[in-house]
Amino acid sequence: MLLSARASAVASSAARSLRCASTYPTHNFINGKFTESATDTFIDLHNPATNELLTQVPCSTPAEMQAASDGAAEAFQTWRDSSVMTRQTVMFNLARLLRENQTEIAKNITKEQGKTLADAEGDVLRGIQVVEYACGIPSLLMGETASPVAQDMEIQSFRMPLGVTGGICPFNFPAMIPLWMFPMAIATGNTMVLKPSERDPGATMMMAQLAQDAGVPDGCLNIIHGAVDAVNFICDDPAIKAISFVGSDHAGKHIYDRGNANGKRVQSNMGAKNHGVVMPDANKKATLNQLVGAAFGAAGQRCMALPHAIFVGSAKEWIPELVDMAKGLKLNEGMQPGADLGPMISPQAKERAAGIVQSGVQQGAKLLLDGRYAEVDGYPNGNWFGPTILSEVTEEMDCYREEIFAPVMTCSEVDTLDEAISMINRNKYGNGTALFTNSGAVARKFTFETEAGQVGINVPIPVPLPMFSFTGNKGSILGDLNFYGKAGVQFYTQIKTVTSLWRGTDADTLSAQTVMPTMK
Repeated sequence: MLLSARASAVASSAARSLRCASTYPTHNFINGKFTESATDTFIDLHNPATNELLTQVPCSTPAEMQAASDGAAEAFQTWRDSSVMTRQTVMFNLARLLRENQTEIAKNITKEQGKTLADAEGDVLRGIQVVEYACGIPSLLMGETASPVAQDMEIQSFRMPLGVTGGICPFNFPAMIPLWMFPMAIATGNTMVLKPSERDPGATMMMAQLAQDAGVPDGCLNIIHGAVDAVNFICDDPAIKAISFVGSDHAGKHIYDRGNANGKRVQSNMGAKNHGVVMPDANKKATLNQLVGAAFGAAGQRCMALPHAIFVGSAKEWIPELVDMAKGLKLNEGMQPGADLGPMISPQAKERAAGIVQSGVQQGAKLLLDGRYAEVDGYPNGNWFGPTILSEVTEEMDCYREEIFAPVMTCSEVDTLDEAISMINRNKYGNGTALFTNSGAVARKFTFETEAGQVGINVPIPVPLPMFSFTGNKGSILGDLNFYGKAGVQFYTQIKTVTSLWRGTDADTLSAQTVMPTMK
């Protein structure tokens, strides 16, 4: 009963705090306090469905960013010595509070980012699952011991925290990506300076308050805002030892290069061009359902969307039905019942996508479905872009080479599975791929011959659960340690090895050994 009462009290406090975390203008969160920035430079944040101004996001001042780093460095001195059981308790609390406030966070995501409420709730849930994985931190941080390695000698290894870490987040998953970062960093004994996307920081601010209510000490999580200057601060500040980034190629390469030049550990997840290969023996209805959902869900603004379909052999005959299914999707404001996809994040993103589609037409692709001029009743000013399908797309076309990041599916036709695999492997990206088939032999061949890091067999969006890691590769990532899972623990820790000699008696003589020590 006492535990239940405590949980209720914390949840009630969190609900009140979430209202305080959604402010106009958006606040910084430094050393446990939401504070209004002293900056005179703000970024307007508009509702993508209406383009009404929701808030202004500050470009945190140099003094504010330094205060965030200094606070994180000071908090680290104590938090690094906290027991794994204390950290586990905090993660349990955080997971519970996130679940209890999942819908409220999702509503903020729908308002700021545009995705449907159901999709936004999934965004939050996939982040919660990472927090729940972090609840296993006592086991995840266990080191190794070998004893004896020689007479009276043993070797032990420990996983030690790095110190202050940095996180830089994209707009497309306002809850999931921050939850890939700060819970794992904090559970492993680090502190973090986090920069959410300036396009939709509200979910992160709400989660910061929940983290504080869960028991994360002041200073262990600090949030700054802005654009290039905030990114460069995280890359340059000497106190920050490691950087996690998810976003575009341009930004990712800049962060990786600049962070590495400053001696930081960097994991940089970047662009993608995921292919779905359709074999003639696949289950037709299930495959079409999955292709449409993966290509157009979240308005195509997912790094693990399935924007390119390769139809092998007679499977190309399914394309007209694919078009008919896509026509039936409901484009609407994300809170409206029955909405399948919402608006794009900004007018600029919409304009860019429309231009790439037009380039495809000019370069010889067939426009089977055109959603560029879509309208939604009651929302005349939204960034609307309906499902769009281009066929007969070839590898040299801009619509194939570019990550469109919109509800656009491009289609190619080949005669054999080998041709499909070769096409996938020639692409510079390697985030993920999917195969639709009923043949185990075909599935096995595809699994081990494709170079993409995440493979789905009859699964269109094969993002691994947190007991594994997000394993994109090739041009989709810079850095050799992936997000969450065991690789995430490795990224946020360094190994310390201790060799100990404990003898019961003193040496017999005074005789120094100058040769290389050997252990027998």
